[in-house]
Formats: sequence, structure tokens, C-alpha cells
Amino acid sequence: MTLPALVGATAVGKTALSLGVARRLRGELISMDSRQVYRGMDIGTAKVDPEARARVPHHGLDLIDPDQRYSAVRFAREARRWIGEIEARGRLPILVGGTGFFLRALTDPLFEEPPVSEDRRARLRRWLSARPPEELARWVRVLDPKRSGLAEQGGAHRLSRSVEVPLLTGRSLSWWHREGVPEAEPLDVRIVLIERSRDDLYARIDERARQMFDHGLVEEVAGLLESGYDAGDPGMTGTGYREAIEVVRGRLERAEALERVQQATRGYARRQLTWFRNQIPEPALRIDASAPLADQIERVVTWWSGTGGKLLV
Repeated sequence: MTLPALVGATAVGKTALSLGVARRLRGELISMDSRQVYRGMDIGTAKVDPEARARVPHHGLDLIDPDQRYSAVRFAREARRWIGEIEARGRLPILVGGTGFFLRALTDPLFEEPPVSEDRRARLRRWLSARPPEELARWVRVLDPKRSGLAEQGGAHRLSRSVEVPLLTGRSLSWWHREGVPEAEPLDVRIVLIERSRDDLYARIDERARQMFDHGLVEEVAGLLESGYDAGDPGMTGTGYREAIEVVRGRLERAEALERVQQATRGYARRQLTWFRNQIPEPALRIDASAPLADQIERVVTWWSGTGGKLLV
């Protein structure tokens, strides 16, 4: 079955469009967002509100606790299961999100890892979680130099993964991506790329960051810390959360934290735009997110029906 995938940079307007398209096509949404998988992390991940989730079924949200890891491999496995279940209900699976590696895991399936001792993996992950990013980056430059630039852009989680795989398997992560046996057949996905001008996107990013702080991001983080989660936990290392932790601990003023979040998020958006430009095939449809929402929805629905896509109305 061919599936539509609505993709775009953070804050570009994916949520509103995806909800409208899903209602028109009797679809269910599969989130491709590596941060929204965490329970209790709602404000800082811009997670869709419960009312919208009640109107349109969502998959891929609130799957794990902040001290757990969630990989693209696991996403691909679970997404294929969700797709099968949605199809069995006679509805349309619609992919939506901005985590490119989640999309890539479906269109260009990742390798099947060789079996390793889970005890060894757990002990190594504990050791890696205590290492600063600068040390992990040095390890990656030795163990997998071809991946070092990409790993450093991806932060602590990707750095740790790039060290973990060669130490456990004897082969670099780059080698496994190139030579490993894919876990599954690639999915046929039609890309809808949602775009807006750079200035407009940055203004939306800055405003959304302000709203996160106004609507309780620091208080959300304080609650997570009180529940026993720590700054080094995988879910707590993302933009917004690490800055809010510094506010809670009295090391940073809110105003400076907000500026750092805005700057870091703009940088993340630039990397997303570069990734979409270089790593995905030519989009089947481009949507101007500055157009009226009703017009955007109509364009996607008309395009989808015109491609011979399954139209459930």
C-alpha cells in the first residue's frame, strides 16, 4: 500500500495540516517525532493536545519514560505494526513528522543488528551515559570517522549509538548501514513537503518557544526532576529540556534560557531543511504553509485522490 507522509521542519505547521487531512481522508496519524515518544514531556515537545487526539487517532506518542532510549529501528518495527492495524480497520495510515531518520527507516530500512548480550549492552550504555559529549565525539572520530560529523550534529544520543555499535559488534555503524541486511522491505511513501519562508519559520519558532515557557515548560521539567529523572536521561537532553533544567537548578535565568532555546531550535530547523533537501527523493507535493489552512488541506486531499491513493470518505 502506498502511504502519504507529511514532513517539514519544526514549527512549520505540520500538526494543523495533518489533523485536517486525516479527518478528510478518514486517516490515523503515525508520528515521526523522536521526542514525542516520551511520557510526561508534553509542553517542550509541542505534543498534540488530548482534544485533537480524541478526534483523530495518533500512534507513536507517549511510548516510553524519559530515562529510556527509542531508536529508529524500533520505530520502524512498531510503525509497520501500526500501519497493518490501521489498514485492518479500513482507515488510511498517514505519516507525519520531522525526524528524518524515522522516515528513512521505513523507506530505506535499517540493518538487522546481530545478537549481543543485553547485559553487555546495558553496562556499556550506563558507561556511555556518564561520558561528556566531547569525549564521545573523540571516540567516534576513532571508531567511525566517516560518521563523526553526522554524529556530532545529532547530540549525545547519536554519539553514544555511534560508539556502542562498534564496541559491541566489531563493525562501525557506517559499515552496518552500508553492508547490513535490511530488516524489512521498503515502504512506498509519497512525500508531501510542507514549507514556508525562512523568516516566517524562524518567527514561528521564536513564538512557540515563548509559549512553551509561558505555558509551563520549566514547571514540567521541575516535575520530571522531582519524579527521579535526571539531566543525563535520553529524554531530558533535548532542546528546551536541558535549558529548563538549568533554570530549575538556578544556573540560568528564564530570559536567557528562552534565547538559547530559540537559537538552538532555529539551528535544528536549518539541519532539518538540509536533510530534507539532500536525503529524501523529490517530494510528490510541496505545500506552502503560509496559505490558508483550508486551501492546504484541499490541495493534499485533491492530490492524494488524483494519484490513485486510497480515498476513504
